Parts: sequence; C-alpha cells; structure tokens
Amino acid sequence: MDSKEHVTSIVNQYSDMVYKLALARTKNKSDAEDVFQEVFIKYMKNYHKIVSDEHCKAWLIRTTVNCSYDIFNSPWTKKTVPMIDNLVFSTEEKSDIYYNVLELPKKYRTVIHLFYYEDMSIKEIAEALGTKEGTVKSQLHRGKNMLKESLKGEMDYV
Repeated sequence: MDSKEHVTSIVNQYSDMVYKLALARTKNKSDAEDVFQEVFIKYMKNYHKIVSDEHCKAWLIRTTVNCSYDIFNSPWTKKTVPMIDNLVFSTEEKSDIYYNVLELPKKYRTVIHLFYYEDMSIKEIAEALGTKEGTVKSQLHRGKNMLKESLKGEMDYV
C-alpha cells in the first residue's frame, strides 16, 4: 500500500472518532473541523513513525486532544462565544444527553466521550491521554455523577 492509500485508509477508519472527539472538546462545529483537519495533516507528516493500529488510534486521540488545547489557548478563541445551536443529532434522545455531556468540564467530557461514544476501555483511555487508569476512573465517576445530576428528572436510564 502506498502512502496516499494508507493515509486515505486511516482517514476513512478514524474520521468519525476524531471529529466527534474534537466536537466534544470544542463544542463548536467550525473548531472541530479545524481540529480534524489539523490532526490529519499532522498524521500525514508523521504516519511513518506509527508502529501499530493501537498506536495509531492512541496517537490520533492524543493529537486531537492537543489540537483542541491549541484552539482553546488561541487569542481568537478567548474573544469568541461558542455557538452550540449548530449541532445536529439523529435523535432527540441522543441530543439531550449529548448536550449535557458538552456542558461538562473538558476533562470529564473527554473521558465520557471516549468511554461511551468510542467504546474505549479505561486502560485504552489512560494510554491515549497519557494519564493513570485511576485518574480516568475517577474522572469517569465524577463525570457520570455530574451528568446524572444535570439529567435528573429528564431520564431514568443514565
């Protein structure tokens, strides 16, 4: 497989994951699209350093998180107000939950997204984020509790 086919294959395989994680972190479609583009540009420059599929997924997650930080830390972002109205979800049920996930602090929002929406294990999340499993467990626990509190009375299955 040549480099163009390889990169195309990786983009096709991981595009949803990268975009959804970027959207969960930035809470803005335009910023998520910028992060998405930046992540895959970086991948094209560095793909030869990636040794396995697991390493690729972890690298993409870590790069998405880092690019999201770059968006948050830019002077432009500090002077703008995010527009959450432009998000569209397939079912009303999902949108209620996801909008509440988007309201969580970044560190909880990230682990909740990776655990529930990307079906990653605690160990995989810890490796991808470069943190300890205990930290991921406590962030998941706290994030779930915050989510339950914000959804209290709306839904009984969270």
